[in-house]
Amino acid sequence: MSFFRKVSPTGAVRDFLEVWTGNPYRWPVLAVAMGFTTVLMVIVIPKSEIVPPDKPEITYITTFEPNRTDAQIIASNIANQKKQDKLRAEEAQQEETRKNLYRELGKATFIDTDSMEKQIAKDEAADKAAAEKKRADADAAWKAEHSDKQ
Repeated sequence: MSFFRKVSPTGAVRDFLEVWTGNPYRWPVLAVAMGFTTVLMVIVIPKSEIVPPDKPEITYITTFEPNRTDAQIIASNIANQKKQDKLRAEEAQQEETRKNLYRELGKATFIDTDSMEKQIAKDEAADKAAAEKKRADADAAWKAEHSDKQ
């Protein structure tokens, strides 16, 4: 109990007021400090001359011959499309191989993979239908909004 005898609310209030009461010299000291800092910065920091930056040098990188004919462009596009079709076919074949491996794994672990595939197909069809409906609704809203403006 001796600790609480030393604590007094009036002492706490007095300490609080003493800390937060202004010092009569605080404003002159603040002015001198700011003045000294300003003078020091003016002296130490030199005036810089602003020079406009050099214009950038543009280097164009071309991957195609600049003077290609339309026939060359079409032939290049056809070759690229064949390459893309081949890559997509390989990806589809790899995906089917992966699905077959998972089917075999499922059958080896006594999982009904057929019902899972049916459910996945059903879910994908529902997602696709929802996306189509959302797109159709957005198109209808856009057309309605723009038909009013005409």
